[in-house]
Amino acid sequence: MSHKLILAPSILAGNHINLAESLSIIENSGAHWIHLDIMDGHFVPNLTFGPKAIACLRKISHLYFDTHLMLDNPQNFIKAFADAGSNNITIPVEPTYDIKQTLKAIRELKCECGLSLNPETSEESILPYLDDVDLILVMSVHPGRGGQPFHESVLPKIGTIHQWRKQKNLNFRIEVDGGIDLTTAKACKQEGADVLVSGTAFFAAENKKAFVQAICG
Repeated sequence: MSHKLILAPSILAGNHINLAESLSIIENSGAHWIHLDIMDGHFVPNLTFGPKAIACLRKISHLYFDTHLMLDNPQNFIKAFADAGSNNITIPVEPTYDIKQTLKAIRELKCECGLSLNPETSEESILPYLDDVDLILVMSVHPGRGGQPFHESVLPKIGTIHQWRKQKNLNFRIEVDGGIDLTTAKACKQEGADVLVSGTAFFAAENKKAFVQAICG
């Protein structure tokens, strides 16, 4: 199943002193999604936003809130982020917890659900969950901070997941996050990705509308 390509700018690369301004920049670019990185200082070596920040942004935006929980125990926080206004909640495959039940619980909270895997994690790890997700997020950098270079080694992984999607006639989206610019976006699209997260390159672009158009075409 093919999807129209979506660019999801990451507010992590925006101005943390004024998140509302960063949100406005994303809205004015013509993007329809915003990517929200939630980090706990344990699963990844950084801390970012909590549910209250998401709820405040939700009050002033109609964008699709694509929330990525980079947490050791995401199952304990899905209701808080659903209540805050997330449209999609993505959880990591690496920690030990009941992934199937957590994905089910996210859908019961009226959100779409996703599953993420880090660059060093084998794509085989997500195979048991392909029927349970709306999105697979392939990290193309080590999660925890913005501005890292794209790991080209993940491109075959994206292609493999795309082939599984076709073989199984499934409808989940394939998202890629990390080091996405005009060049790496093209490479990811060629492998079958249909949601691209861009932070540093998006906010650095002089003409952000043109940046979105160049990627989404």
